[in-house]
Amino acid sequence: MYKIIIAAVAAFTAITPLAAQNYPTRPVRFIVPFAPGGNTDVQGRLIAQKLTEAWNQQVVVDNRAGAGGTVGVEMLSKAPADGYTIALASFGNILVGPSLFPKLGYDPLKDLAPVVLVSQPPGLLVVNPALPVKNVSDLIAYAKANPGKLNYGSAGNGTWNHLFAEHFKALTGIQMTHIPYKGANPAVTDVIGGQIQVSFAPFPVAVPQIKSGRLRVLGVTSAQRSPVLPEVPTIAEAGLPGYSAATWFAVLAPAKTPQIIIAKLNTDINAALQRAEVKAAFAADGTEPAGGTPEQLRDSMRSGIKQWGDLVRNLDVKL
Repeated sequence: MYKIIIAAVAAFTAITPLAAQNYPTRPVRFIVPFAPGGNTDVQGRLIAQKLTEAWNQQVVVDNRAGAGGTVGVEMLSKAPADGYTIALASFGNILVGPSLFPKLGYDPLKDLAPVVLVSQPPGLLVVNPALPVKNVSDLIAYAKANPGKLNYGSAGNGTWNHLFAEHFKALTGIQMTHIPYKGANPAVTDVIGGQIQVSFAPFPVAVPQIKSGRLRVLGVTSAQRSPVLPEVPTIAEAGLPGYSAATWFAVLAPAKTPQIIIAKLNTDINAALQRAEVKAAFAADGTEPAGGTPEQLRDSMRSGIKQWGDLVRNLDVKL
């Protein structure tokens, strides 16, 4: 019996590298931890389509929304580490989740394997056009001269819109009252209507309103200008040196996924991100594909978890 067990283990270990080299030999489940239709879903479906084409093997998007995207990522963390379950994780469930959710069901750095950074879309600082400010410096001066008069809207406590605004407040020392909404769209709608004055908005929601004149844009949150609105300065350029913030999307796998599979996923997703149609779709979100190595992604995870976790703790942000 002992010899049979040894032989079985030897056979398994001999087959496993071969199976990894031939990966994938069956459909791959791609968890998108949000409902269909949002930017996470759009990016996930693009990647799934390109991998399906490259592998001649189906990559099936599985939308698993809930608890700010943490439900889907927890499912990933508990999936078999064989490369047949991967996920498109995001700013909220990886960089903010560990500090925001007291009983998070996974540790991003221990329970997940980095594959590749997909994108880092910026946001846009927008105001109601009736507000007497033309740029970031004006907004800071107005807020200091009118303490308590500005309200800003976000998609909810702990969302990137909320934290980007709090980062802005922390660097400037101004006061603005946070009004949480159930999404970015209603927050922007109320900026247009004048119920609130300021918001940090996603490109797809804000750009049409900016072009129609219903919103005034003061700056882009990232360190570089966006190719979608190249005439719009960064917030750092427009009056707040040192300000830089971007959202974050990355493909992850369960911890202990074989490195040969991680390497193949990384290579093939990097190739997909360079496709012209993928770049065009990402541009609508105000961003460009990122790419890079798993090691670079792990560094991004570590630094992001610390940066945004420190802010959440310092502000005592609660859901």
